[in-house]
Amino acid sequence: MSAVWSASWAAVRRRKLQTIVIGVVVCAASATLVMALGLLDASAAPFDRAFATQQGAHLAAAFDPAKVTEAQLRQAAGQTVSAGPFQQATVDTSTGEVFLGALTVVGRAEPGGQVDRVSVWQGRWATNAGEIVLNRTPGSVGRMDVGFELRLPGRPVLKVVGFAHSVTGSADAWVTPGQIGALRPNALQMLYRFTQAGTAAQVEAGQAAVTAGLPQGALLGTLSHLTVKDKATSELGVFIPFLMIFGILGLAVAVLIVANVVSGAVVAGLRHIGMLKAIGFTPNQVMAVYLVMVSIPAFAGCALGTVAGNLVAKPIVQDAVEGFGVDELSFAPWVNIIAAVGMPLLVASAALVPALRARRLPAARAISAGITAHTGRALRVQRWLGGTRLPRSISLGLGMPFARTGRSALTLASVVLGVMTVTLAAGVTMSMTAYNDAVRPHFTDRVELMAGSPPGMPGVRPEGVEAPAAMLGDAEDESMLRSLPGTTAVLASTQLDAEVAGGTQKATILFYRGDTATLGPRVLTGHWPDGPGQVVVPSRFLNQRGLAVGDTITVQARGNRTQVKIVGVVLTNNADEIFADWSTVDLLEPDARADTYLVQMAAGTDRATYTAAVKAGDSGLRVLPPRDGTSSTAVIIISAALVLTLVLGAVAALGVFNTVVLNARERRRDLGMLKSIGMTPRQVTVLLVTSMGALGVLGGLIGVPVGIGVHQLVVPAMAHAGQADAVDILMNVYHAPLLALLALTGVVIAVLGAVVPARGAARLSIATVLHNE
Repeated sequence: MSAVWSASWAAVRRRKLQTIVIGVVVCAASATLVMALGLLDASAAPFDRAFATQQGAHLAAAFDPAKVTEAQLRQAAGQTVSAGPFQQATVDTSTGEVFLGALTVVGRAEPGGQVDRVSVWQGRWATNAGEIVLNRTPGSVGRMDVGFELRLPGRPVLKVVGFAHSVTGSADAWVTPGQIGALRPNALQMLYRFTQAGTAAQVEAGQAAVTAGLPQGALLGTLSHLTVKDKATSELGVFIPFLMIFGILGLAVAVLIVANVVSGAVVAGLRHIGMLKAIGFTPNQVMAVYLVMVSIPAFAGCALGTVAGNLVAKPIVQDAVEGFGVDELSFAPWVNIIAAVGMPLLVASAALVPALRARRLPAARAISAGITAHTGRALRVQRWLGGTRLPRSISLGLGMPFARTGRSALTLASVVLGVMTVTLAAGVTMSMTAYNDAVRPHFTDRVELMAGSPPGMPGVRPEGVEAPAAMLGDAEDESMLRSLPGTTAVLASTQLDAEVAGGTQKATILFYRGDTATLGPRVLTGHWPDGPGQVVVPSRFLNQRGLAVGDTITVQARGNRTQVKIVGVVLTNNADEIFADWSTVDLLEPDARADTYLVQMAAGTDRATYTAAVKAGDSGLRVLPPRDGTSSTAVIIISAALVLTLVLGAVAALGVFNTVVLNARERRRDLGMLKSIGMTPRQVTVLLVTSMGALGVLGGLIGVPVGIGVHQLVVPAMAHAGQADAVDILMNVYHAPLLALLALTGVVIAVLGAVVPARGAARLSIATVLHNE
């Protein structure tokens, strides 16, 4: 083995270009693989670990105390592991000094127990009257601190004595059981753990068992742990299909190029193989030399790629996992083990076939092959091309790939994967942009006006906008806006911060009045609410809560509770928004006025003139600045697509680079003879670039449709992982001019990879070639 190592290490140092190509390719593939596997692990592991540690509830349920007693709930639970019943109140903090939203407050004596062991990470648990513990993850409390007092009109002063975290999301805050009565509880909370709860059907079966025999209408709402997990991991889950396919592409490109490099090394090193066998190396030792020669840069590239993958992926998922109380992100050991062990094994497997070829080659044949000129395998093709009117440098270049069909096939495959990567990345980028524009549209012909702070949401006012005070009433303002020259449509709205019964399911209800067909959100399925008690919601609202169109939910806001029916799905990205007709607002907030008006202006209307007219009509109305339409998720995905495309495109170009180097080395004698009979260095460059350009054209024609097919699979998977519907705007993004440009990327990859070694071969002097001969 010492002789094998010496020969392998000498080959690594002598073939520097080959070593660098293998190392760079494996590094890029390893980094991509770590990113994909790391995101896959991070999307579920933090929640699962926290849920197991805290003995999280598989089901949180809210019951109506007017229809069921605590004794009945305990009896119905039977032998099921449960906690409760706890009295539950909804506390509206919009009238307080600090706005915390609508808080679901539960009276609970201690944080431990068999179900939902609340983790107190700062301060202590509430043990006396006038104390409260807030549900917060570490690092998310902002300027609040232990000792802060929550003062609300008509409610007792509550001092924050601690911050805790419940992975179940069973409450926003906790007080002592003796204190909850002063907060006017309106529900009873039960928390359950079932023996089998891995699927929605099992959770539903458990729910049916613990609610059997209870009075009709006693159950107000439920929250499954599967819903909590899906909601918590949905944003991170969008990246998984996207990066997994790039990880697979990276592996495929790495295997193809390594196989190409090693196969070329065997062909280019035939004389070296013969000399090794002549001096006593056994066939197995010759095979080992080539395997070790490839494994050395592969191990180095894999180590660097694994480190780089960790460095790049962790910032992407760190923000997402902080919601589970994770301060420092660490991937599971198997992520790095697969990359560190699997990639070198893949490289060795790719190198095994050409290494076996070197093993079988007789010494005499290898030595003679290294000094004997070959007749080209593509003689017929070359003769046919020579009979055409093409310039000699181009006809010779077009025939060159047929001389080494195996090598050309591997090079073509790497170009196809490169084009496929560009096509997929372009499609994903356009899908994300189209979806972002649809859910966060920016219109230059619309003006948004604020008339007052939305009830329950004083923090919604944009920074820098003064507190408005409309001079006219609601109806007068709307009438005035409709009468202004240039007005084509007006939409009046207000919103309430609300709770969806069952756990801490917050939602914002937006009530619309006016031209909803023109200015309201786009309805995908169902219909816009046409009466009181009807709402439409985004698909993510349904998916995260296990609901469907036609279901009824219970919402609470401003101390009132009502049931509403879901009658449609709208296109918007916020999973916690509910849209209702103005007739529904009286059920929760009687006599509410519109706080925001959205106006569409006619074409050609001057914005400054129009806003001046608004000021003249009601000086209390404030013009809001355009809202930011940028999605952080879209920015990250588009940036990642760009980076990964550049990396894999460069790796594919390296494959072409290596092929041209090998072709030039094998044909040194032929190139020298061509130059001796008058071919210029520029023509030699054109010859070698053309040989790869032909593969680039073919690779573009194959890679584009393959990339489109992968896009049609990946984008719906991303939408499903993000709990959004794959609407038509996500899929229909490719157009004829773009497809033509994408097809040209194959030529670009081929030319960029070929031009440098081609120019190097063109500069080779005739004397040097003849001297070597």
